[in-house]
Amino acid sequence: MQDAQVGGRRAARHEVATPVTRPRRSTAERARPRRRSLTAAATLSVLGLLAGLALAPLPQPGGLLPFAAADAPHLGDVQDLEVASDVSAPTVSHESYVATTGAQTLVAGGTNVDWAKLVLVEGEWPLTEENVTFMMRWMRQENGADNWWNRNNPLNNGQGSGGGSGLGSYPTLIEAAYYAAENLQSGRYPEVDAALASGDSADATAQAIWASAWASSHYGYGTHWSSRPYEVIEAPASAWGR
Repeated sequence: MQDAQVGGRRAARHEVATPVTRPRRSTAERARPRRRSLTAAATLSVLGLLAGLALAPLPQPGGLLPFAAADAPHLGDVQDLEVASDVSAPTVSHESYVATTGAQTLVAGGTNVDWAKLVLVEGEWPLTEENVTFMMRWMRQENGADNWWNRNNPLNNGQGSGGGSGLGSYPTLIEAAYYAAENLQSGRYPEVDAALASGDSADATAQAIWASAWASSHYGYGTHWSSRPYEVIEAPASAWGR
């Protein structure tokens, strides 16, 4: 039985392996099937490419995702904010600032206005126009505008000048400014100090100095006090120690 099966498989292999004689085809006949197969392959490639393009998603403008559209509906709950009727809007504060002038700049300027500002800087009082106006009027009552630097003591200050009743002198106008501020803040002139700290009224500060013990005459309580416009006059460089 096994010998019969082996002989049958060998006969079958022999039949398959035996070449079959077929008539030869011409070159044109052999080329036709290949051309048809190439044309069919090209057609399938084009169709596949078109199908891929049709299925590919179009790019979003600007790189935005589809769900990030501006007109997308809001999915959360809408909240309402109620404000009580008695609540008022907060008041916006507009602060006023005055630039701080350096002492070296004032010394370089060298005028009576510069010295008045130097006293204010030494006392850390605001450099307002009202404070400067008061200082200029006060200096004019003490020494006169044309010689305001007399004895380097524009306010005839006795503190630190070595002379009683304000008749002393200082090495320079710089020391004079320091001691003037120190005397006004010594506690003997609290009303003048407070008025300068406010810096909003030259007349109010003048009334404070009239009522004080700075001058025995009290400036006639205003009758010897001039409010005319002040002149800007420069002192000699030596008075400033320059």
